[in-house]
Amino acid sequence: MKILVATGNQHKAEEFARIFAPDTIVTPSDLGINFDPEETESTFFGNALIKARTLNELTKLPVIADDSGLCVDALNGEPGVHSARFGSTNGQELGSTERNALLISRLKGEKARGARFICNMVLYLSKDRFISAQETLEGEIVTHLGAGSGGFGYDPILFLPEFGKTVAELSPEDKDCVSHRGKAAKIIKNILNSLK
Repeated sequence: MKILVATGNQHKAEEFARIFAPDTIVTPSDLGINFDPEETESTFFGNALIKARTLNELTKLPVIADDSGLCVDALNGEPGVHSARFGSTNGQELGSTERNALLISRLKGEKARGARFICNMVLYLSKDRFISAQETLEGEIVTHLGAGSGGFGYDPILFLPEFGKTVAELSPEDKDCVSHRGKAAKIIKNILNSLK
């Protein structure tokens, strides 16, 4: 089965490919579609729905879309839905390392470092028929950069006490089992399988 995923992020596409195997993941770029809808909602669900609906309207195919981010308790849930744009100024986005360093600096001296990744995933079949799953991965923000080279985004700075590692130090297989995206995708995958 071919599954159309509403992302231009190669790292996410690779995760989807592992999680949904043996089904084949297809991205908008695979279809020659330039896809970058504006994410204007204040919730992960709202932004995932925008992406899924927009790509479905373009292709008339079933679509899976997700929106995810890091929510830090001591920052009142920030960066949240703005995770990819955290620290941006005048339209210039920071790279992952710079974003991670900025977030750690904002928590300087903070003892309560609880945080979580959140992922909302939408399986969009038509405007009146879609399913949403939202999952989390709980952890703590590290005090210094440099733990792990795997993963992407904020993975190097979310420490998982039960593993004694950051997300970036997990193997891809372990990450897929425990991550916010992996858990949400498994729910969606089970639903998809029931529709086959």
